[in-house]
Amino acid sequence: MNKKFALVVGASGEIGHAISYKLAEAGWSLYLHYASNEELVKRLLEKLEATYHEQEFIPVQADMRDAESVEKLSSSIFSIQSVVFAQGHSLYKGLEDTTLKEIRHLFQVHVEHPMYLVAQLTPKLRKCENASIVFVGSIWGETGASYEVAYSAAKGAQHAFVKAFAKEVGSQKITVNTVAPGFIDTKMNHHVEQEVRQLLLEEIPTGVFGSAEDVANTVLFLVSEKANYITGQIIRVNGGWYI
Repeated sequence: MNKKFALVVGASGEIGHAISYKLAEAGWSLYLHYASNEELVKRLLEKLEATYHEQEFIPVQADMRDAESVEKLSSSIFSIQSVVFAQGHSLYKGLEDTTLKEIRHLFQVHVEHPMYLVAQLTPKLRKCENASIVFVGSIWGETGASYEVAYSAAKGAQHAFVKAFAKEVGSQKITVNTVAPGFIDTKMNHHVEQEVRQLLLEEIPTGVFGSAEDVANTVLFLVSEKANYITGQIIRVNGGWYI
């Protein structure tokens, strides 16, 4: 039986970790991408190798702000059936205080270089009977957030790319989708003050924040054969916060 490989871009992050565990549990071999958190990926690698002996787990490094680094990442990928983009960073700052460099870094990491990587990996994905590309987007890519204007714009562009590219490769048996989380209780959101967190909870119909595992469960479905007829979609994982 041939191994099926997925690339998890941003495997060193909390959501990337959760996605990697879910995919490994489902039998996937993984390329585990990281930018600078090599130690976190090493620990993840050790845990996966200790549990899933028949699968392969390969760490790959790339700075998603740098085109040459992305090219090296692409060249290190051989057999591939799925690509999951879980990398990135937010930016909580008023637009007037946001620098051009910060805007460029957001678009390079979330949009420009992921698009470039997808273009390079598509011929490899096309060799599979069914393949998938999944982006972890954001609720702010749909509705926007004050003081996260640049981040919202980058995520909105990411969502638009998914819809367009899904049409381009649909006949090639490649699905392209986005998981758009709401408020996920990760370190990236720890800057939110307790009072604000309570106000947010009151706005979310389910009354709870999401977890990294909630996102990972949805990604797992989208890369599975059960989702072969789902493409170009923004799947909201937000507890009913934005409908």
